[in-house]
Amino acid sequence: MPARAGLAATLAHAMLPASPEPAAPVIRLDQVSKRYPGGHEALSQLSFELGAGEMAFVTGHSGAGKSTLLKLLGLLERPSHGAVMVGGVNLGSVRRSGIPRLRRQVGMVFQDHRLLMDRSVFANVELPLVVAGVPPAERGKRVRAALEKVGLLAHEKKSPPALSAGEQQRVGIARAIVGKPPLLIADEPTGNLDPQLAVEIMGLFVEFQQVGATVLVATHDLFLIKRMRKRVIVLDHGRLVDDVAAAEVV
Repeated sequence: MPARAGLAATLAHAMLPASPEPAAPVIRLDQVSKRYPGGHEALSQLSFELGAGEMAFVTGHSGAGKSTLLKLLGLLERPSHGAVMVGGVNLGSVRRSGIPRLRRQVGMVFQDHRLLMDRSVFANVELPLVVAGVPPAERGKRVRAALEKVGLLAHEKKSPPALSAGEQQRVGIARAIVGKPPLLIADEPTGNLDPQLAVEIMGLFVEFQQVGATVLVATHDLFLIKRMRKRVIVLDHGRLVDDVAAAEVV
């Protein structure tokens, strides 16, 4: 009987559904270095992963490599060594003709907004959809949904100069999310804003993470980092010197 019981237990265990494979990271850097002409090494042997639906800050002093990292993820730069993977794709192997398609998977937010000042708010947010060939009717729905998400639906006909700095940054965020990218990266998005506006803008990034987006924000604002309680990746002279879990941020 004990033998039969043992066999039954073995068979029952074998019939259990297999554990699901862990999801591949949305971002994976493997020994990535970036050296510019003249010898300056902006990143050196940088390795880390960021999972689906995860939010993290990357911080460090000026010149630590934060902006270079985001440029690599947005295919604005190529690594000198190592592998930069986004969504399982090695960006180093992407041909020039494939860059626009890959960039549609990455929403980018910049400190200086990079808005077209002679176009309306609506037209600025719509631009990525125009480039992607989205039909006009669908563009209108997506643009207004993005503007509503950042609280600017009532301002769609205004031009950026008529908006405050915080509102202009919201336009930049709406433009980044209008294509529903799975990855959102931001380079010092609150650098030109007062503390209260900075908290509000960062709250938007948290909301995007909560609906499934992977979010990576470069910032030197330690107050915001402590307030948000998210994972923190620390760079120093292009090297990873610390990787602090969200639960350990104090």
